[in-house]
Amino acid sequence: MQDERRLPMVALVGRPNVGKSTLFNRYAGYRRALVADQPGLTRDRIAEKVEIDGRWIWLVDTAGLDAPKGEKELEAAVQSQARSAVEAADVILFVVDGKLGLVPEDETIATTLRRSGKPLGLLVNKIDQPMHHQDRVNEFYALGIDQTYAVSAEHGGGAFDALERVLETLPSEDPVEVEEEAATRVAIVGRPNVGKSSIANQLAGEERMVVSNTPGTTRDAIDIRIRRGHREYILVDTAGIRKVGKRQGPGEHGGALMTLRSLERADVALLVVDAAEGIADQDARVASLMREQGCASVVLANKWDLVDKDDREDRLLDIDHGLRFMSDVPVVSVSALTGQGFRRLFDRLDKVSQAGEQRIPTADLNRWLQDVSEKHPPSMASKGAMRKPNKLFYASQVGVRPPTIVVFCTDPKAIQTSYVRFLENQLRESFGFEGTPVNVRLRKRSGRKGADRRE
Repeated sequence: MQDERRLPMVALVGRPNVGKSTLFNRYAGYRRALVADQPGLTRDRIAEKVEIDGRWIWLVDTAGLDAPKGEKELEAAVQSQARSAVEAADVILFVVDGKLGLVPEDETIATTLRRSGKPLGLLVNKIDQPMHHQDRVNEFYALGIDQTYAVSAEHGGGAFDALERVLETLPSEDPVEVEEEAATRVAIVGRPNVGKSSIANQLAGEERMVVSNTPGTTRDAIDIRIRRGHREYILVDTAGIRKVGKRQGPGEHGGALMTLRSLERADVALLVVDAAEGIADQDARVASLMREQGCASVVLANKWDLVDKDDREDRLLDIDHGLRFMSDVPVVSVSALTGQGFRRLFDRLDKVSQAGEQRIPTADLNRWLQDVSEKHPPSMASKGAMRKPNKLFYASQVGVRPPTIVVFCTDPKAIQTSYVRFLENQLRESFGFEGTPVNVRLRKRSGRKGADRRE
């Protein structure tokens, strides 16, 4: 069995104001149509899935790791930035300011990055005319990085050539071989100090049948294989999530990257929230990572034993409201300390896992589509000055995890986003897609008979 879900992660690292975000936007904006269906992984765009020279990568912007004000904190902040990128990334692009020149902080970061042993490129930014400013580039060769390139993030000069050359140092894209034995991969994610480690320990000790500790595909990760009844699970728990997440300030950004890696390898995500403390904005940020990565999910309201009985109903309503964009995801109240709720958790976990891999027979899907479109037709399609009904012809399921449905219609552009969400919700209600995202993609029906059925 082959696992093709892990893509190379390329991190942009550097001091504040050297042009990392501009360079990120330059790369992420390349052929945007190819990535239009893949929104940024967080609201402040930590990462973007993009195609570079025929190869898909995760592009990571570490702008959130910029150093705080104050000279005493500067060195610690830039070190934290470099370490966070080193822990998560497969390739590192070190961005420096060619106009300002080499500064001591650049030397500090370069020392850390060279020790990582990972493919490393040095991008000397703000060099609009390399032929006239080669002396500025030469200054940075003192950092001891072989792959050094002059680039202009603002105008794009040299940027893509540099990235393509650095990517050439990666191994071939042969998919990673994983074990044939079917097991559900479960990622345990959440903000710091909500009890992720305790949840992992409680799950691993539930039947006291840990089969093996297997090194994961991500550095510093350990996968724990457990068995419950006739089912096997692999707890995808990344040490970097806990280690980085417990830090304050710049290092917390790195935890989000490790969360992304954990979700990328998972079949189901368990979002752990602190029921005693209540829902927080960061919980919603982690939840958005889960949703956008296409994971079937369960929310664990941990520390339930610390919630007063009179407050429990309000606390559940609070969680529902804070995570209202994923209202289909079940919430299970648990206590990692006492073991309360874990029997129900496994039942829910199995249910959402099955929903994420469910396939609907084409005949059933099209009967559903006919019924829904007759009761609630979409917006009218335009043709010049004329308007005509926008007909939904037929649908086909093209993928799982998450379930993905292609609907062929008269005019996809005329159908509003709200109607697409309506179809997704109707699919979930009609076919039991509980706890999993459902993607509906619209396609215009081809003029050739049967041609669009082969897409």
